[in-house]
Amino acid sequence: MRTFTIFKGSKSGDIVKSQTTLQDLMGDQLYIRITASGLCGTDLHYTHSDSCLGHEGCGIVEAVGPSAKRFNIGDRVGFGYLRESCGYCQQCLSGNEIFCANRDTYENPSNVGSMASHTVWRESYVFAIPAAMADEDAAPLMCGGATVFNVLRLYDVKPTERVGIIGVGGLGHLAIQFAAKMGCDVTVFSGSDSKKEEVLGFGAKHFVATKGVKGLDLQGRQLDRLLVTTSAQPDWDLYIPAMAPMGTIFLLSVSTDKLVMPYTPLLLQGLRIQGSLVASRHTLTEMLEFAALHSIKPTLMKFPLTVEGIAEGVKTLEGGSMRYRGVLIP
Repeated sequence: MRTFTIFKGSKSGDIVKSQTTLQDLMGDQLYIRITASGLCGTDLHYTHSDSCLGHEGCGIVEAVGPSAKRFNIGDRVGFGYLRESCGYCQQCLSGNEIFCANRDTYENPSNVGSMASHTVWRESYVFAIPAAMADEDAAPLMCGGATVFNVLRLYDVKPTERVGIIGVGGLGHLAIQFAAKMGCDVTVFSGSDSKKEEVLGFGAKHFVATKGVKGLDLQGRQLDRLLVTTSAQPDWDLYIPAMAPMGTIFLLSVSTDKLVMPYTPLLLQGLRIQGSLVASRHTLTEMLEFAALHSIKPTLMKFPLTVEGIAEGVKTLEGGSMRYRGVLIP
């Protein structure tokens, strides 16, 4: 039996500190002491639920189950949105287990997330953290980094392509770095010029301030790919004409709004609208290796992993003033 601290949401939206007890480790389970937890926009959807928060975790293995083979006590590991999948459906067998119909994810209220003192995970869904990467940098990559890298990797974005990125937030600032290090011609769209120098420092070649404009100046070359990282839908009448024929628009943020787009231009230009989730395990492993190799790091605001720290982080994120990923440190 193992008893440890977890931090949950509540009906009122207040953060609640609680204790939970789990049985002895079975199979390939790992008992992990949390050293860093990312704060993701998805967490905001669960602050009013009675479930442990957090799905961007990094920690140290403190105990291993009887069938564990990959990790040992003392290893640094990370974990993210996906906890388990069936292992035998077409999606699992093809390495796309994130789309498994029987997957177990963060939404399951019985699971222990990353906002806790400890957690228990199957080692099959845990990832080795590269030695060159700090825990606080690794945690936000487990969802935010894996989401944007997945689009660039899974859908074969080429280094010869011009990649547009709407938004310079938690997802956008990582997407800029990944796409730039892959050799893409990166153009970033943001409301004002306030983040221009920072964006160029992340590796973008072009910056376009969009507030009040009626057309986009792309210096003679249209966009092959467009990553939408903002929660609000952009002005499609502004961006559709900027797309190259047979280009792809990737929708990455979570929204309950209906998608409303011009219809005929999609036909005439042969455009594709592609939804995407966080990466499956193989791609997430590649993401960590790529980030370590190219020194890709999230820009962080740090908060203590306490009731007060989580509440402050949630308020900062909800208020739109997070620059750019929040991370909670015990």
